Amino acid sequence: MIFPDLEVIASLGEDYEALKGLCLDSVRVQNRRNDFKAPMMVSAHRLKHLNKINELNTDAVIINLEDGVAPELKKLALHYAVIFISNLKQSDKKIIVRVNSLDESAAEEIALLNEVKPDAIRVPKIETAEDVKRVEALVDGDIDIHLSIETASAWKNLAHLRTSERVKAFYLGVLDLLADMHLPHSIIEHHNPTMHYLLSHFLITSKVAGVWPVSFVYQEHEKMETFTRWLELEKSMGYLSKGVISPKQAEAVMEYMGYSQELERACHIIRAFEEQKAKGVTGFSDPKYGFIDEPIYKGALVILKQYSQ
Repeated sequence: MIFPDLEVIASLGEDYEALKGLCLDSVRVQNRRNDFKAPMMVSAHRLKHLNKINELNTDAVIINLEDGVAPELKKLALHYAVIFISNLKQSDKKIIVRVNSLDESAAEEIALLNEVKPDAIRVPKIETAEDVKRVEALVDGDIDIHLSIETASAWKNLAHLRTSERVKAFYLGVLDLLADMHLPHSIIEHHNPTMHYLLSHFLITSKVAGVWPVSFVYQEHEKMETFTRWLELEKSMGYLSKGVISPKQAEAVMEYMGYSQELERACHIIRAFEEQKAKGVTGFSDPKYGFIDEPIYKGALVILKQYSQ
């Protein structure tokens, strides 16, 4: 836990100046990793949930100010988020804050968050490169920028939304995206070809842009068997990250997206190639994985780097 007792915070109610007085002034140590696997959503207005973020079995936490926080609670939730981030001086988890849209309260929220430096700020309802440039002007240069892809316009402009190296991650907001495209949510089935296309296009476009792609949140968190089928499909496509809303989902993603046969294969290829190269051979038939040459070796090095970070 971050605080041994939450009574002091709760007792201050909506006294925002007093709440800001609970923030620590010293600068946080930023978590610079951008290969997180299971970003878990935590509502910013729930003190007990915020107090446990450093104990969650995941490698990233999204403190949510947007959906799920009632309009009358958003300002209080923002101040709670600032308190807990400032008191979490260093974390092995990526601490991300999902703010509201640019047309709502994002500017005010980002201005306050800049003071305590979360590791990343995630902005929803982005549609154009101009929107992203507005975000870059608002967000402190030490804070990574993450974007929610959840409108038809954002999908159309996806390849152009990385306006600078500060943009580190895209999240597939499939429910809002389908609604904006006038497609039914009933197509969210792991065998549906439209979903296969959406996932493939999002993954490849993000990768080409140099952005970390995060697959969509599966809302029915009690259906772990179905969730596992999604993980199997997405992992086979090349995904290494999926948004989650429960500890069980986070645990499954952390385990499934971790060490795998893919890593074992990469290590075998690297070892075999380097042994043969020492003998002057750079193309040969391996009894376990077939033909291996330098391009296959280089691909294995990429896999090893991904899992070793």
